[in-house]
Amino acid sequence: MARIAIAGFMHETNCFVPGVTDYEDFAHPADRPGILRGDDIVAEFVKQGSASAGFLAGNDGNHEIRPLLWTSTTPGGTVTAHAYERIAGEIIALLSQALPVDGVYLDLHGAMVSQQHADGEGELLRRVRAVIGDVTPIVISLDYHANVTPAMVRHADAILPYRTYPHVDQHATGLRASAAMKRLLIEGRPAGRALRQLPFLLPLNFQCTLVEPSKGVVEATTERMNEDLVSLAYLAGFPPADLHDCGVSVAAHARTQEAADSAADDIAQYIALREAEFAEPLLQPDEAVQEAMRLAVSARKPIVIADTQDNPGCGGSADTVGMLAALVRNDAQNSVFGVVKDELAAAAAHQAGVGAELDLALGGRTDLPGVEPFHGRFTVHAVNDGRYLTTGPVSQGKACNVGPSALLSIGGVRVAVSSRRVQALDRAAFEHLGIVLTEQDIIVLKSTCHYRAHFDPIAQTTFAALAPGGHGANPADFPYAKLRNGIRYYPLGPARRR
Repeated sequence: MARIAIAGFMHETNCFVPGVTDYEDFAHPADRPGILRGDDIVAEFVKQGSASAGFLAGNDGNHEIRPLLWTSTTPGGTVTAHAYERIAGEIIALLSQALPVDGVYLDLHGAMVSQQHADGEGELLRRVRAVIGDVTPIVISLDYHANVTPAMVRHADAILPYRTYPHVDQHATGLRASAAMKRLLIEGRPAGRALRQLPFLLPLNFQCTLVEPSKGVVEATTERMNEDLVSLAYLAGFPPADLHDCGVSVAAHARTQEAADSAADDIAQYIALREAEFAEPLLQPDEAVQEAMRLAVSARKPIVIADTQDNPGCGGSADTVGMLAALVRNDAQNSVFGVVKDELAAAAAHQAGVGAELDLALGGRTDLPGVEPFHGRFTVHAVNDGRYLTTGPVSQGKACNVGPSALLSIGGVRVAVSSRRVQALDRAAFEHLGIVLTEQDIIVLKSTCHYRAHFDPIAQTTFAALAPGGHGANPADFPYAKLRNGIRYYPLGPARRR
């Protein structure tokens, strides 16, 4: 029976939004369990919730698990040095106390940037490797949006990413990570490892695995696996993370260097040949609303618009109201918009009560270009404490606490308001306020792709709109400081020159 240490440290960092992500954000997030230690990790993930749950399920009692620390928080600004060092330091201390161990499993995101370390995961892996030595295998699971670096490939011995976006295979990813660990415990660390970085960034709107070409890339990567490979990973990257190695990548760990190089080259070439196929129509706010209104006339289900540039799942502030202005300006009826983070508006609604009318300057407090409050007279339709359970395939029954919440209306538009940021990837984000989503003509929500797993089944069609926000859909607009020279900002787009 081997002794396996497990830990998790997850953050998706948007380097181009105001503010930072500090320790308290990890300790008290709105939509996940916070900081877990020891047996609390096993208790939290006994059934579902992350790749860690799958890894634990795959162990099946065959090995001794030594849980260290697990934490994750909502995507946002750069992780402070205080948060990174405090959490990474505790993981390393607990790992040192757990020695000797025969293997280490890390549940990571792959796009963490801290104030001191652009490659947050690579630095953590370096520290883990320094503690356990050169013989003990390390297996990591990563989010599909990971920016994979040479340090990550060098220090890890198997990289298992989510294969879906929306991420509905987190548990399955953990199971694959567990299988890789079992193999490495027998065979030892793999001799071959390879990393191929594609010469273009892939905006998140072009990464959905429900459609081609991303669907085909994932399928080709899965089919290319063979007995010589421990892992073969396609990662689509997270463009708002400012680091040299940001972007699309393929990573391979194999018995031999030849096997790793061959597999990585095959998938990298497959992706390169399809560069021109990555695209999705992106409309301006008025265009999007007018198109939704046109389609709604004959639709039997709601038309769903993604307010993609204010997606909290990409670090967006969740308080921009450009799409609300477009809905009201075009007199859209039977529509719902959200979730807007505005704790002041939520508090005012609670104080006034259901049925009251309020003059509000809603949202728009974040200092971003083109972002300003929406001024209007709103009616309060519902208020609650913002606690609910998710029901969709991405969130998988998570307990959310988004703080005092309210349902407001203006004209033909109802607005879901919360006190804390939350991505509207789950229907419960609206339903806990009494909204019957299937009865709406138009649903405008703050997400990019994750929402599709839960909203596509009730939608006539979906598309994205480009209202001002903190998550720019076009990486060419980002003020990169560290991104490598020569990489194209988007497929077939202009190359970065410094």
